[in-house]
Amino acid sequence: MKRVVITGLGAITPLGNNVEEFWKGIKEGKCGIDYIKSFDTTDFKVKLAAEVKDYNPENYFDKREAKRLDKFSQYAMIATREAWKDSKLDKEKENMERVGVVVGSGIGGIETIERENKKCNEKGPDRVSPMYIPMGILNMATGNVAIDIGAKGESFAMVTACATGTHCIGEGFRMIKHGYQDIVIAGGTEAGITPLSIAGFTNIKALTKAEDKNRASIPFDKERSGFVMGEGAGVVVLEELEHAKARGAKIYAEVVGYGATSDAYHITSPAPGGEGGARAMKLAMEEGKVKPEEITYINAHGTSTHLNDSCETQAIKTALGEETARKVMVSSTKGHTGHLLGAAGGVEAIVCAKSIEEGFVPATINYKVPDEECDLDVVPNEGRNVEVKYAISNSLGFGGHNSSLLLKEYK
Repeated sequence: MKRVVITGLGAITPLGNNVEEFWKGIKEGKCGIDYIKSFDTTDFKVKLAAEVKDYNPENYFDKREAKRLDKFSQYAMIATREAWKDSKLDKEKENMERVGVVVGSGIGGIETIERENKKCNEKGPDRVSPMYIPMGILNMATGNVAIDIGAKGESFAMVTACATGTHCIGEGFRMIKHGYQDIVIAGGTEAGITPLSIAGFTNIKALTKAEDKNRASIPFDKERSGFVMGEGAGVVVLEELEHAKARGAKIYAEVVGYGATSDAYHITSPAPGGEGGARAMKLAMEEGKVKPEEITYINAHGTSTHLNDSCETQAIKTALGEETARKVMVSSTKGHTGHLLGAAGGVEAIVCAKSIEEGFVPATINYKVPDEECDLDVVPNEGRNVEVKYAISNSLGFGGHNSSLLLKEYK
């Protein structure tokens, strides 16, 4: 069995278009939520989202290339380029046949799908772009990343709704641990702030209708009323430890455990008591040979929906034991970023890696009204400077998909 470490980080988020800006926003407790600017929300009940700011694709791609890439692929490529550069890997010195890519998305190229569907209905089928399919299908974030970087190893896209990014990193971890790859680019990407997407999530009663951006995404708060849609990408470079050491790579953290389970219960609601999420955390800790009392920090899925936050609280108590659970810091960074759906796990794994690197636990911002159903230490409003030895990142997706990553301080 090989050991797996994180040697590169890349992100484009509602808080900033690179990791440095993003992490600065997290530490400062900034909120990336605002009124939707990408389309007219006059007829929509939901007015807020967490959009990527000041984004011009031509700052990253030439005009022709940008037109052939849906935004979810663009975000994945931008985050990957940053992560690859951060890792200081050199394509000329690596066996690129041992470099894999697992970058998933929850809903893929929905912006392209909506646009081309409208063309088809209004102007006829001959007006649909020949690039419609390669722009819209979910695997093209991974495909485009592999082409852009030149990665010729295993490449595929995981799709597990809001658990996608965490599943992708977990599967990349396994690929290296069991010797199939030396390096895996892994994470999630999403560009789902579109009229159809917002309407669909609104009508399934998942989104908050709050119009105060500082009281919209409020995980674990008793007044929470749904999540806020976010967009962006989070990508990490996973690397086999000896490979990383041989080239003198900077190591942010070690990945030591991964748990993945299914609720087999309901398409949108978590299992009672968060049973599936609890098993995912237990599996991650078992693989990492870590006792519950050794966990410093849990980056919760914490979506700001009533059921998620209460069930996840119960899941943490079940996984760690009630007494231990009350001593662990449990925050959700979705008050900062909104919910990035398939990209959430990628971005939140970066949060955990940076927390370990810098000894800082982010706050659950905009928290005001305690909820007796969410009675753990949610790190309200103020982050904490504290050594983080072990961190868990949780993601829970529609369809009953649960995934947990366990990261460790590397020594």
